[in-house]
Amino acid sequence: MKIFSKEQIYEGDTLTTQRQNISSTDLMERAGTQIFNWINLRLQGGQVPIHIFCGIGNNGGDGMVLARHLVLEGYHVKTYIVNYSYKRSKDFLINYDRIKNITKHWPELLNNADEFPEIKPDDIIVDAIFGIGLNRPVTDWVKDLFKHFRTSKAFTLSIDIPSGLQTDVSPKDEFSVVWASHTLSFASPKLVFFLPNTAKYTANWEVLDIGLDTRFLSETKTAFNLIGKYEAIPIYMPRDKFSHKGQFGHSLIIGGSYGKIGSVILASRAALSSGAGLVTAFVPKCGYVPLQSTFPEAMVITDVNDEYISKIHFEMKPTVIAFGVGIGTNSKTVDAFENFLKTNKIPLVIDADGINILSNNKNLIKLLPENTVLTPHPKELERLIGTWVDDFDKLEKAKTFSKENKIILIIKGANTITVFEDTFYINATGNPGLSTAGSGDVLTGIITGLISQGYNALSASVFGVYLHGKSADIAVEDYGYQSLNASHIIEYLGAAYMDLFNQPKQEQERLNNE
Repeated sequence: MKIFSKEQIYEGDTLTTQRQNISSTDLMERAGTQIFNWINLRLQGGQVPIHIFCGIGNNGGDGMVLARHLVLEGYHVKTYIVNYSYKRSKDFLINYDRIKNITKHWPELLNNADEFPEIKPDDIIVDAIFGIGLNRPVTDWVKDLFKHFRTSKAFTLSIDIPSGLQTDVSPKDEFSVVWASHTLSFASPKLVFFLPNTAKYTANWEVLDIGLDTRFLSETKTAFNLIGKYEAIPIYMPRDKFSHKGQFGHSLIIGGSYGKIGSVILASRAALSSGAGLVTAFVPKCGYVPLQSTFPEAMVITDVNDEYISKIHFEMKPTVIAFGVGIGTNSKTVDAFENFLKTNKIPLVIDADGINILSNNKNLIKLLPENTVLTPHPKELERLIGTWVDDFDKLEKAKTFSKENKIILIIKGANTITVFEDTFYINATGNPGLSTAGSGDVLTGIITGLISQGYNALSASVFGVYLHGKSADIAVEDYGYQSLNASHIIEYLGAAYMDLFNQPKQEQERLNNE
């Protein structure tokens, strides 16, 4: 799913009115009607009090359209104008006049905190105060209104974006933003719904189709893309009936040190379970028995050293190499890695201490093959690209790092983001159960196994992150967040693959009826 920028949404609105020969007021009517349909479907005429707070711009105009439809349908509606400015948009004024013409209960004007209405916990708040165009600080009395919403504990529905939240800046004051229970977003979700500093402002979100120009929607390229099931399916590469293991490559996992051999076991198992034809682990001697006894499907090569990697040498010809899981940062390991990089041309996936070695020896980054995949967690990312002011600064620095070094950067988190040059792929799968030891090692193995099979590095990264999260989503139904562990993610990878082609119940029923 494309995630349109503020500027692109404005362009889409303009193109829609031109190509469909409608006015901006007509488009606003569509938007407000869609919100009404969403609410009406759920309330079915129920008489819970609905408080609609409208700004004086186009977001407020959407709220006015909604209020008019709810009043005509007989709902218990109270409408308020948050009078933070004397300027009014044209479409707001048109819809203000329309609602005055159909009800004796004109919208109440709010000018300060003394005029706030009572809101009970069982009421509904509709936030239509500020839209995506907000580019200035929120005044103190409007902040107090937002606090009033939170204090009421009423269900809060935001229109397009929680008021006070900007599309490209992290708020400095959490009280300057509405904390929405649910947000109905037009055309596409907003980037801020997925970033650590801003996702908290809406507990849930949903996209409403307001009939924007189809050519605009299909032809416009976006910097940010949300990856769910229907974006993952086209990446999947099916297997031929007569295929054999030699067609799916040979993954080499280099890692481990004394007490950290488990990381290599997890990564190796994940590589094989994601579909690699063969997997070999390169470990210090202390890892030989653990690997051979717990993972018989893997082949094992050992370093001459007992406790850490001191020299990287192998006779085999791997398709792809994963480096870094559990490997430590011993000086001899660092030297071995540098010597290896000077001659290596094989695709790389680097994680954990492999990233830390790069962070401490920035000159080695230039030795990485093009399209090397790095999978840092937040602290490892900070060591790699430096500190950032907010999430937007972080993404900009990640993009610069990716472009300058021609690498793929996977920023792990609640919504893991894959960065390649100017494009960001935001993952929609996963849950808090992934916050467990070894889950990153599993991700490294999955991506390595996909590259081994013939997926290009970017596809392997995007698809691997999706499968990793989906496997956890399926596994968590059996284990819960607290008890989910990294091995479960591997065990449920098959279910994640199978889910790609499982029809949702409603869709299956529709197909059966046809």
